[in-house]
Amino acid sequence: MTEEKQCPHTHHHHDDDGQDDLALEKMDTADKSLADALRISFIILKVIMVIVVIAFFASGFQTIGPDEQGLVLRFGKIQTVGPDGDVTLDPGLKWVFPYPIDELIKVPVENRINLPVNSFWYYMTPQEILNPKLRITPSATLDPVKEGYFLTRGESLSDSTDAGAGGNDYNIVHSRWEITYKIKDAQLFFTNVFVRDLKPGDQYVDFVMKDVRPLLLCCFEEAVVTTMVHYSIDEAIESTGLAEAVKALVQVKLDEIECGLSIQNVALKEVTWPRQVADAFDAFIAASQEAKSQVNQAQTMADTTLTQTAGGVARDLVNALRDDNASEATLESLWSRLAGNAQEVLAAANAYRTTVVAAAEATADYFNQLLPEYRKYPNLVVQNLYLDTVQQVIDGMDEKFILPAKAEGQTREQRILLNRDPALKRSGPAGPTSPTMSGAPQ
Repeated sequence: MTEEKQCPHTHHHHDDDGQDDLALEKMDTADKSLADALRISFIILKVIMVIVVIAFFASGFQTIGPDEQGLVLRFGKIQTVGPDGDVTLDPGLKWVFPYPIDELIKVPVENRINLPVNSFWYYMTPQEILNPKLRITPSATLDPVKEGYFLTRGESLSDSTDAGAGGNDYNIVHSRWEITYKIKDAQLFFTNVFVRDLKPGDQYVDFVMKDVRPLLLCCFEEAVVTTMVHYSIDEAIESTGLAEAVKALVQVKLDEIECGLSIQNVALKEVTWPRQVADAFDAFIAASQEAKSQVNQAQTMADTTLTQTAGGVARDLVNALRDDNASEATLESLWSRLAGNAQEVLAAANAYRTTVVAAAEATADYFNQLLPEYRKYPNLVVQNLYLDTVQQVIDGMDEKFILPAKAEGQTREQRILLNRDPALKRSGPAGPTSPTMSGAPQ
């Protein structure tokens, strides 16, 4: 009985163990699947993290263009990038820590940027701007609110720095300019010139022209106003040295504020007087041109006369003669190089001097030879000299009339037929065509 009671009990125990094993086996399979899934997930996550890290550091590679210099900002502060303390990177492929650690600013240092300046030009309507050849009658007066201009000194003003010392006659002039500039120092430019904050995707170079324009216009306009008061309106219209003077002054002002900008060129594109007085200025310009033409002609004539008179050395000789400090050696050297008519005159004078000296010497020799005879027979020698002189005088005459001496107490009338032979050479003015008798009581 006991065995029969125990058998069912034993059979029931074996069934529970089977179920436990089955459940355990199922749990082991699930844990294993979960573990495998977690292991694969961690592997994929690691790969993704490695890829993200590689992509993060790879994004630090950036290219600086051939016309650019780079500045590295680490948490907003400029960093040195070379052993010598340089802060700029040269063109090429560079690596920096990716944003937000580092930021690479590319500054276009080689770009030449043109900036037109119309601040000093007169007001133009939209129709005139679209069609420059269109001419609209201006208002009777100039509106200083809309019209741009600068002032030049009048002719009565002195050239001294005190423009008002010689008078107060100023002239109004309109002008258009063009500035060509570039960035010469990337660090100074980035540090001292305001450029708006960039948004993601913005290029630094795109905002340089917009943000630099107010600074350049302010410095340029001040330089033009300061410079032009020392020039006359003629010099302004002729544009004589104006652009270079303005360029130098603008560069001085930019250097003073250490903005890193360099003015490459300043061009005065157009200059004119106010349209309200155009007729008067046209007449003035015509008169000025005529005056200059007359002056040029006179100068040309003077130069030609001097050259013809004394050759190429004429101007130097004139200046030396006017110079009280000119040495005798200088004058002698200039005289020796004379040419042209002056040389001919000097040659003729030298020849005449030689002839006169030779004749004087010959006469002196003749009188020295005659002196012994004169001491013996003075009257005879004087008479012979007189006859020789008369002979020389008579030989040089075209016609000769010899009147014999008259007897004492006798009166005689001499009649001479003038121009009796038309073939005879006339030494004086032509007489009447018909023979003329002339008589004189003797």
